[in-house]
Amino acid sequence: MTNIIEIDGRCFAPVSEMPIAPWSCVIGERPVSTLTLKDNELFLVTDTLGNISDMECRSEGIESSMGLFCRDTRFLSRLELQIDGRSPISFSSTARKGFAMSVLCSNHQIGELEHGIKTETIGIHREIVIKGGLFEEMQVVNYNTKPISFSLSLSLDADFLDLFEVRGVKRTKRGNLLRYIPNLEKDTKEKEIILAYQGLDGVLMESRIQFSSLQPHRIEGYTAIWQLELGIHESVTLGYRIHLFTNNRPTSMVSVPITFSQAKAEELLEEKTWTDQITKIQTDDAALNQVIDRAVQDIYLLRQTFEGNKFLSAGVPWFSTLFGRDSIIAASQTLILDPTIARETLSILAQYQGKIEDDWRDEEPGKILHEIRLGEMARCHEVPHTPYYGTVDATPLWLMLYAEYFAWTADVELLDKLWFHAIAAMEWIDRSCKETGYLTYNRRSKKGLVNQGWKDSENCIVNRHGELAQGAIALSEVQGYVYAAKVRMSELADRKNMPDLADLWRSQAKDLKTRFNQDFWLADQDYCALALDGNGKPVDSITSNPGQCLNLGIFDLEKALSVATRLKAPDMHNGWGIRTLSSLSPAYNPLGYHIGTVWPHDNSLIALGLRSLNLVDQSLDLAQGLINMTLAQPYQRPPELFCGYEHDGFSSPVQYPVACSPQAWATGTIFQLISMMTNLVPSAPTNQLHILDPALPKSIEHLSIQNLRIGKTLVDLEFERSGVRTSDTTTCRVSKKRGNLRVIIEA
Repeated sequence: MTNIIEIDGRCFAPVSEMPIAPWSCVIGERPVSTLTLKDNELFLVTDTLGNISDMECRSEGIESSMGLFCRDTRFLSRLELQIDGRSPISFSSTARKGFAMSVLCSNHQIGELEHGIKTETIGIHREIVIKGGLFEEMQVVNYNTKPISFSLSLSLDADFLDLFEVRGVKRTKRGNLLRYIPNLEKDTKEKEIILAYQGLDGVLMESRIQFSSLQPHRIEGYTAIWQLELGIHESVTLGYRIHLFTNNRPTSMVSVPITFSQAKAEELLEEKTWTDQITKIQTDDAALNQVIDRAVQDIYLLRQTFEGNKFLSAGVPWFSTLFGRDSIIAASQTLILDPTIARETLSILAQYQGKIEDDWRDEEPGKILHEIRLGEMARCHEVPHTPYYGTVDATPLWLMLYAEYFAWTADVELLDKLWFHAIAAMEWIDRSCKETGYLTYNRRSKKGLVNQGWKDSENCIVNRHGELAQGAIALSEVQGYVYAAKVRMSELADRKNMPDLADLWRSQAKDLKTRFNQDFWLADQDYCALALDGNGKPVDSITSNPGQCLNLGIFDLEKALSVATRLKAPDMHNGWGIRTLSSLSPAYNPLGYHIGTVWPHDNSLIALGLRSLNLVDQSLDLAQGLINMTLAQPYQRPPELFCGYEHDGFSSPVQYPVACSPQAWATGTIFQLISMMTNLVPSAPTNQLHILDPALPKSIEHLSIQNLRIGKTLVDLEFERSGVRTSDTTTCRVSKKRGNLRVIIEA
């Protein structure tokens, strides 16, 4: 006898007891690249037909990430359009808008050659929008010279996998997939498909599919079928909406519109409202303008709401949530674009600042989180991400952003509101440095990260022989972050009339700088170590990590210049950017996540450092390489990372197979490079903006920055380059100013 489960007055049965006959998926002739949409905490990954094939018909790799996801759960694992049982022929597709995709496709031969429907005579235009849920409209047109009849089917399914499962984590037990049993007296006459799952924690998750325009002629299992009869050039519109529910309440915090057209209009209006408020950046280079416009749109897409604050989620598909390190760095990169991102990022991370000692979550009082997850595995405590605190660098980075945001905005209210959070963060750093003098990490959670810097894969902290470092690790760039945090916080303590605290932090920074230049320096290689291991021994491989210290002031000048010179060598620079690990290392792999690939955000931080050392040509060359790489990417969108293969002057950069795109700190790279070129030094508390010897690369002659916000002032700036050499004179003028700001331009 079937076990009937009643939840909130609605009846379900386990799918295992009431199985549904599957609609066959189509193997072969399917595109393997993907389209990605995002709206707040909702994102969709499909193939270039707009389809999500059944799991049995997918290959490994990027296809495993396809689906409709919300709050770390896959609410749709199949969305497959077929024409008379075959996959359509793809003509073109685009997801350029980011929240909407458009697909043009057609039919294979249907029936016999003489009397059937010829190939490519049925036109199908699919438009998909996500706005709190998923909306699709399909226009189907008969381009035959005679009336035709054929079937169109749409197969849906949902496995409700936790995102960790999608990424490959195996679970010993799962909840139950459920089959909805309709109440024939109460349910509407309109056809509806309901996909449901009850987790181990008792939470009921549903995807409810409701059809609009022409209702399906029948539904078989989870497949809607239309039997269409179209006259010559006759068209018909089909549509549906997918609404996600958790415990009978909408899963997404975004209100779900009623119709497709409303969803599209609301998204366009929301985007326009935001873009009207932010900084406008344009150049005389049309290709670079496409990169900038794409980056602006991706920042808009990556904005995500949590606990009433909007931050930048780290990236789609794997990291669409609040991160410490990633969200902080991206907020810093985009201060030139929209300082409110930094304000809300600081606030939400302060709200979740560590309060207790908890080994399971690697939590300690004062520590800034690494990552928070909301899926079933987190709710059932199968993973420690509630939130998880296994990051060594998020805390000093938070302090750096705290000071940097104040320099841009003079937001005294936030400065005072978060001051005790800043003190707690500094106290955590001091406690953590007490034993060795350096900020180190050593995993305590059995399901936590082994490596807890930005290079957090298990095989990346290696010495010159390719051997893994052991013990508590002190990363070079993390000490640079601590130094910068101490210096910047001492300036804020001065402002708050706390001279003893300011003097203490300045003294600690000075001492750290002295020890760092002694303990981390590899005299035989004239370079800085990647890290110190648990025995205090240098981890002596040549990596990009010390490059991030160049802008932080922790290096003695001659050592900084030596690092800058070494980064230019061909074993580090592949022609597009600087590799994470020297190609001469035994551990080097151009396909390795952190052991030979090139990361745009890493390079943009290095470019800032080179510029701070007045190595203008080297910094602009690095920026130009990153821009050229981006121009070669789909949608002119910088990826999370790309492979470390040498640029031979002819080939394109090799894509990393499962890189996130869009990705927050990769997108933020574009704005950080603009900041580097213009060399803006804001001081909103004194109503000043210093522009120090700006320099445009040879590909740009004119750069315009409008609506730039410094404190309460809005200012428009125009930059012009003259001369033929890379770093010839760049002039700047103020074209418009609304507020009391003194702009000081220094050549």
